[in-house]
Amino acid sequence: MFNFSRENTSLLARWWRNVDKEILFLFVLLFLLGLFFSFSSTSSVIAEKMNKQTYYFFSKHLTFVLISFILIFFISNLNKNNLIKYLPLLFIFSLLLLSLVPLLGVEVKGSKRWMDFPFLPRFQPVELVKPLFVVFIAKVIVLDNKANIYNRYLYSFLILLFIIIFLINQPDLGQTLLLTLTWVSMIFISGFNMLALLILGLIFLTIIFSLIFFIPDKFGYIFSRIKTFIDPKAGDNFQSEKALDAIKQGGLTGQGMGEGILKDKVPESHTDYIIAVISEEFGAIFIFFIIIIFLLIGYKVLNQIFLKKNEFLKLALSGLVLLLIIQTFIHIGVNIRLLPTTGMTLPFLSYGGSSLIGSSIIAGVILNFTRKDFTRNFIYE
Repeated sequence: MFNFSRENTSLLARWWRNVDKEILFLFVLLFLLGLFFSFSSTSSVIAEKMNKQTYYFFSKHLTFVLISFILIFFISNLNKNNLIKYLPLLFIFSLLLLSLVPLLGVEVKGSKRWMDFPFLPRFQPVELVKPLFVVFIAKVIVLDNKANIYNRYLYSFLILLFIIIFLINQPDLGQTLLLTLTWVSMIFISGFNMLALLILGLIFLTIIFSLIFFIPDKFGYIFSRIKTFIDPKAGDNFQSEKALDAIKQGGLTGQGMGEGILKDKVPESHTDYIIAVISEEFGAIFIFFIIIIFLLIGYKVLNQIFLKKNEFLKLALSGLVLLLIIQTFIHIGVNIRLLPTTGMTLPFLSYGGSSLIGSSIIAGVILNFTRKDFTRNFIYE
């Protein structure tokens, strides 16, 4: 019994000694802020409107945060070679879950994006797909040296296209945009020819507009959202208008904790519009603080990238941090009406088990790839 305890202590001590503590602190800070804002933005709503206990959502959020911390520790403590070895199987499993959504998924407000599991109700498979997609694409582009470089880019594009087909079918415009922008950023960083990238972009846009034009019943919602964004009077714009009003009323310092009214008017305020809720109650200063935390994570990871010699690590870390930052700015852009409504959560801060688990996987892999001892004896080094 004593030896087992000592081994656990040694494992924890070794992990603490080698993990990048600054990046870890920033991730933990975001999780704790999300927990605090969950308490602020959901308690009264649940008590009054959903016939639940006052702290029902907060308790669930706390549970998922604790699970997320365990996942971060587990993933960041894995041997990197084993993580890379089993990556294809994990990615295939995530794609299998995504492909089962049309058959076994749960439809909510016209969108079928979730699956119900006994241990994890309303799980969104794309949250598992995103981090695995980034790391797998990095592996395809960098590690397969036997294949022609343009073949590797083509393989990565076909994988992206496969995922997008399922996402558009759900429909999920926000995640489609997020994965596409992340993929474009990764292949740009890897040194892809800009002319070829432009041609691929035009092909992609042509496919999207063709789907909207030829299958309006299925994909016309994309045009409808863009039209409503340009002309708010052309459709239902209630949620985004209320979110923008809440940000305006919050001003620089906010109305005070619990004093916001957006959470009582918009059902998805604690997920899709959490930035607006935060801004209304705590002010724009807090939003700037949150943005700075995400940018600091990007800066710290960028410093690690410059120290790495391995191209796979560089590209994977770049893709993961870009995934976080792009999603953050899409969420903020929707809240301040710079972008059409997408239903995009804010990593680490929005309520939702799927979002928190996806964020914890991203954080765990980043911490794994930036560990000091894992930069040695790496088979791809």
